[in-house]
Amino acid sequence: MTGDILLVDLCYEPDSLSKYEFVLPVAGALKRHKSPSRIMHYTEVCEKVANGFDKVILCGTALKDNAYSGHLDSFSWIFDRKKPLLGICAGMQVISSVFGGYIVSQPAIGLETIEIIRDSPLLGSPRRIEGYHLHNFGASLPDDFQLLAGCPEAPSAFEHKHRPIFGIIFHPEVRNHWILERFADLQLWC
Repeated sequence: MTGDILLVDLCYEPDSLSKYEFVLPVAGALKRHKSPSRIMHYTEVCEKVANGFDKVILCGTALKDNAYSGHLDSFSWIFDRKKPLLGICAGMQVISSVFGGYIVSQPAIGLETIEIIRDSPLLGSPRRIEGYHLHNFGASLPDDFQLLAGCPEAPSAFEHKHRPIFGIIFHPEVRNHWILERFADLQLWC
């Protein structure tokens, strides 16, 4: 599957209605960018499967869908990942948890201003953007990660210090397709 982007559906069950709101819009944005993708439910993904893809995106879920948080051992493959990985909303929470952080209460719905504080290949240079939030929970900033946007107590985006692993709490599939495009265009590095 090299060249394709794996979209990991974190919804409570495969092919749930939430897939249409949180996974298919990501796939659609990538398709318009001419970046092929394949969707798999998190229960179907292991290290061997994930490593068959150049890039992986952990998609978000519905407000009250946090079933993934009871199955964090299913994501152990993330810890050794060397290729680009992006976690959106629930995906950011999973990344934080796998790397020793934790999921925190942080409800937000609607457009909010996001302060990008550090230059990165994913978000570009420091500035303010608007992002669409739809979450009850956020993620702490784990060790070995640096803050890209927001504040340490409520990260809006973070990046691993040595690997191409990113998390964003807002939903780029709603308003910021350019973030998905930048991720798709990231050059592989190990």
